[in-house]
Amino acid sequence: MSDIFSQTVIQLGATTITLGQALAFCAVAFLCLSVAMIVTLLRFSRARAIAVSEAAENARDAEARMVEILRSQAEMQGRMGAIAEVFGTRQAELTQSISQRLDAMSGRLGQTISEQTRATHENLSRLQERLATIDSAQGNIQALAGQVVQLQAILSNKQTRGAFGQSRMEAIVADGLPMGTYEFQATLSNGNRPDCLVRMPNDAPSLVIDAKFPLEAWNAIRAAETPEAQKAAAQAFRRDVEIHIRDIAGKYFIQGETQDTAFMFVPSESVFAEIHENFEALVQRAHRSRIVIVSPSLLMLSIQVIQAILKDARMREQAHVIQGEVIRLMEDVTRLDERVRRLQTHFGQATRDIDEILVSASKVTKRGQKIEALELSSNAGQTAASADEAVTAPAATSRTGQLRLRIVEDAD
Repeated sequence: MSDIFSQTVIQLGATTITLGQALAFCAVAFLCLSVAMIVTLLRFSRARAIAVSEAAENARDAEARMVEILRSQAEMQGRMGAIAEVFGTRQAELTQSISQRLDAMSGRLGQTISEQTRATHENLSRLQERLATIDSAQGNIQALAGQVVQLQAILSNKQTRGAFGQSRMEAIVADGLPMGTYEFQATLSNGNRPDCLVRMPNDAPSLVIDAKFPLEAWNAIRAAETPEAQKAAAQAFRRDVEIHIRDIAGKYFIQGETQDTAFMFVPSESVFAEIHENFEALVQRAHRSRIVIVSPSLLMLSIQVIQAILKDARMREQAHVIQGEVIRLMEDVTRLDERVRRLQTHFGQATRDIDEILVSASKVTKRGQKIEALELSSNAGQTAASADEAVTAPAATSRTGQLRLRIVEDAD
């Protein structure tokens, strides 16, 4: 056995391990392993006991928590039931409120829609009326356009254009002056015939108005497209107007028969403004020739001034008649004053008579008040007692002696 135990089992370099040593080592190792296992088992059992106790405690905690959770769940269920009931009630109220509001909104919406429909119908009707008015106005504009075309056709002819200016001037004069104070196409002593002759008052010379204004060169200025053509047309217009001014001054200025000033009528306000703006030399030439260029508005104003002069002249002519009427009016006023004074005297006398009547009536009233103080006596003793009074005051006695009237004289 010792040989067996002494046999070499492992040779590790210089170290030799025998079987006995290996078995001893294995026994020691087994013992250590057993001790380690025992220790491990003890530790495991202790840990298991601890785990079991912890598990039991956790179970108790879990059970308590479960109870708490169940209680909380019951409370939650109660609260959820209450909340559900409240929510149901609120939902019903909300549904009812929403229904009411929807009904009210539907009613208002229907009313609004009906009002909007009615307003739309009214607007459409008014729009149709306005469209009808616009159609009528368009028809009038078309008719006016036709008239403008006709007027343009009239103005395109020199003779008709002259007749247009003549008719416009005649309309202004006839509207502003009374009949007999003007004459159209009158013949002067030199044989010339002005377009209008205004009779001035107090045998003053007549005023000449000429309406034959040259518009051909003016229309050429408006129709010119190039500066050269416009300049040539302006020169032609200036030349024609100067010739017309000389013709008026040479034909219509007659000493003692016509005024030394004449009117040259321009039938357009725009032409009149253009002349004063761009042809100042023509205006100065006309002034030097004692010719006044007038537009329709200026001619109307001049006619009004002449009308005022004629009215003043008629007033002066009738001054003696007015003076006679004023004298007769003053005579009537004097007679009226005398009669009023006599009436005032009568009223004064009547007032004095009424005052005297009132004084007499006052005295009569006082007498009547004194008469009311009558004394009736039935015995002679009273008569004897009043005898002394009868001596100093007159008395009136009845035939029977029973009535005695005492009269007291008034200081008046």
